[in-house]
This record gives sequence, C-alpha cells and structure tokens, in this order.
Amino acid sequence: QEQLVESGGGLVQPGGSLTLSCAASGFTLSNYGMSWYRQAPGLERQLVALITTTGNTNYGDSVKGRFTISRDNAKNTVYLQMNSLKPEDTAMYYCRAFYPKNYWGNGTLVTVSS
Repeated sequence: QEQLVESGGGLVQPGGSLTLSCAASGFTLSNYGMSWYRQAPGLERQLVALITTTGNTNYGDSVKGRFTISRDNAKNTVYLQMNSLKPEDTAMYYCRAFYPKNYWGNGTLVTVSS
C-alpha cells in the first residue's frame, strides 16, 4: 500500500538542470525522513541527499553545492533540484523513505550527455 514513485528523469546536457519528483502514497510524507540515492551501471549505490522530519538536510560530497532536496507536504512529494549537471551524474535515481519506515521507489533514469 505504501508507495514511492519517482519522475522527472531524462536526457540533459552537461551544465544543465533537472528536477526530480518523488510522490508518496499510503503514508504521510511529513512524518518521514526522506532521501535520494543513485546508482550508475557497475558502481555502488550512493547517498545523494537526505532531509529529516525537522527539515535538516545533508548531501553527498559529489553533489554538495549543486543539488537541493526539498519537500511539499501538501502534495506529499519530495524533490531533488539538480544544477550544473556533469556526465558523472548519469545514474538511476531512487527515492527512499528513511525513518521511521524504510520504503524504496523503483527509480528514474538521468542521463547527462551532449
């Protein structure tokens, strides 16, 4: 019943911007810590960003200063704004409910290429 559905992935040129969305259903997003992960082919899954129930945020070193995680409680949705995109940002991006329960979305593909 509890679901997370990512959207907004696609092809973008280096230096461009893209915003990902994660829509939650079956639970109230404002009661959960939320996060974004990514995984490129052949590489390990890594934490991109997280936001706690109190609104505190943290970012992986590789995206710090370029990506922003935010939430819209009225829409039960979490966002990831990505700026100054680089080819190494190419990956499948996953939304995850962090706490108190653990839920994963199925991912949305981001490709950064000219």
